[in-house]
Amino acid sequence: MADTTDPRLTSLAQSLPATVPFVGPEAQERARGKPFVARLGANESGFGPSPKAIAAIQNAAGIVWQYADPEAYDLRQALAVHHGIDAEHIMVGEGIDTLLGNLVRLLIAPGDAVVTSAGAYPTFNYHVTGFGGVLHSVPYAGNYEDPERLIAKANAVGAKLIYIANPDNPMGSHHDAVTLQRMISAVPDGCLLILDEAYIDLAPEGTSPYVAPQDDRVIRMRTFSKAYGLAGARVGYALGAKPLIAAFDRVRNHFCMAKLSQIAALEALQDQDWLAHVQNEVAACRDRLAAIALDNGLTPLPSATNFVTIDCGADGSFARRVLQAIGEAGIFVRMPFVTPHDRCIRVSCAPEADINAFATSLPYALKAARAAT
Repeated sequence: MADTTDPRLTSLAQSLPATVPFVGPEAQERARGKPFVARLGANESGFGPSPKAIAAIQNAAGIVWQYADPEAYDLRQALAVHHGIDAEHIMVGEGIDTLLGNLVRLLIAPGDAVVTSAGAYPTFNYHVTGFGGVLHSVPYAGNYEDPERLIAKANAVGAKLIYIANPDNPMGSHHDAVTLQRMISAVPDGCLLILDEAYIDLAPEGTSPYVAPQDDRVIRMRTFSKAYGLAGARVGYALGAKPLIAAFDRVRNHFCMAKLSQIAALEALQDQDWLAHVQNEVAACRDRLAAIALDNGLTPLPSATNFVTIDCGADGSFARRVLQAIGEAGIFVRMPFVTPHDRCIRVSCAPEADINAFATSLPYALKAARAAT
């Protein structure tokens, strides 16, 4: 096949693979020629957003012709009250993914060292390589990211950024606040710790560390995509020291968000009763998924997120066969990418009908995977 690379690309762009960190369920549905019965692979919230957020979107539909407020003023003010900090410590963006990209653009020049965990969130790696940064990874400690190894590697390579998610994706594990506070205190001079807290609203009390608003060693990432059920609206925000937050204005797309997204997020934030309802639903569903795994002779890992990672008891090849068979049964799930975590599959929490469909498909998927062995 002839080379179809556009010769006008920069040398950096030409050196990169055409990476898609996550193949969407829609692409998989097109490939299989029919829709999935249950969508359990993207850690969305099948329990949905606050009814008040839905009503706000419906009521505002007539003004969708307007651009959104580029300062996201109302949402930032509400978040400031929610967190007890000044709004100048908050940057709102179209999901954590975009905020990560803007942050890397601000701080990483070609050749700069960045430290992460092998098998951690791949979209962050995508941004780092896209701006010419050099990734250095450390292994997990079992099913946990390893704060001590991350700090040691950052010191060894002179890293400008360290990335850790707490709770973790894809394993669902978490460290307590004391562990994270020790990590923050050990961040090398001139380095920034990115603390991705996408799942923090679903984690146990005592998971999130206290960070002084002016502490310039760490930036925290939060989202409305998980517990608040607004993944399709793409609303995330960063919490950090004022000079770093202000720097986002140098590179961000100021008209990046939909007006309806800002309105929906504001209503969702103010409906903490719905958040509590979702937290209860997720906790019950984690227990149900764990029971399904045990009933099939598999090992569910403890989860502080809205998914359960299930150890299939063999290697990555076996887990991929299980995943394929589940997909053929019409259930969309995913799995970790990197050994040894790829011995697992990862199943999102969802309403009962979807979980029942997964429970029905799993025994047949395991039988098919074992037969293929």
